[in-house]
Order: sequence, then structure tokens, then C-alpha cells
Amino acid sequence: MHRLKQLRRWLKYKYMLLLRAKGGASIVAMGFAIGIAVEMFTLPTLGFAFVLIFPLCYLLRGNMPAALIGFVVGKIIYIPMMYPNSKVGGWILPKHLSINLPVVPEWVNHLLLTNLKLIVGGMVDGAVLGLLCYFPIKISLDMYKSKRKEKRRLNRVKMEVTSSIE
Repeated sequence: MHRLKQLRRWLKYKYMLLLRAKGGASIVAMGFAIGIAVEMFTLPTLGFAFVLIFPLCYLLRGNMPAALIGFVVGKIIYIPMMYPNSKVGGWILPKHLSINLPVVPEWVNHLLLTNLKLIVGGMVDGAVLGLLCYFPIKISLDMYKSKRKEKRRLNRVKMEVTSSIE
């Protein structure tokens, strides 16, 4: 029971660190958007796309812990998103595209084409999901920070009033 309490406290501490991250809400929101966007095409690439999180967070100035949280959230929603990813990939790729490797069975060629559709569609859908997630997260974190700032200001005024009375 004690370990569970410690874990809960540690998670709350990490959550507060994330909310109060240096650089503001845009960095945290950018990290989350990067994580969720990369997850949308990482499964068909056998996890290789995960490596993209690190340079993208550096280049786009995203928060790495937020990117990992976005990556985990993307894993949760990936299964329902496979169908739209495949459809979007099918719309983008040419209709006459086929993969014909001579030494492998036909089902492997079909599997490679399906994975290509998932990768291309996942890149597009991931970018859209990242963009859709960026703004609500940024706005909510800005609201949290302004509310916290106002609360701290009121506490400071209250402390000044009580100290002047004494």
C-alpha cells in the first residue's frame, strides 16, 4: 500500500513538473503533438519511427516528456485510427501502384502495399491529429498558468494585508 501511495505521489509530482515546464505551454503542447503524430505511422515501420521523436523535439522545440505522453496516447488510439489511415493512404497513393517482389509470395506483396498505405495515411492523419491536439492543450495550459498566477497574486495580497494588520 505504501508503494502505491509513493507511486501516486511521484506521478502527481511529474504531472506538476510537466504543467510548470520552462518555456511555457507551447513547448509542452508541441511535444504532445509530435508524440501523437509520430505514433500514427510507427507501427507499420516496426517501431523505427519512434527514433524521429528525438530530433523532431529538438528541431521544433518540443518537450520530450510530453512527446512520450503523446506517443502513449497515440498507441491507445492507433487501432481505431488504422482504418482512416489506410483510407487516406489509399487516396494519396496512385491507384495503379503495386509491389511485386519476384522471390516472395503474393500475400507478402499485398502486406507491403497495405503497410505503405498505413504509413502514408498515418503521416497525414498524424499531422492533422497533432495540429488538432496542439491548440486545445496550449490553451488549457495557458488557462491553468494564468489561474495559478492569479491565485498566487491573491495569496500575496492576503499575506500583505495580514502582515500590515499585525
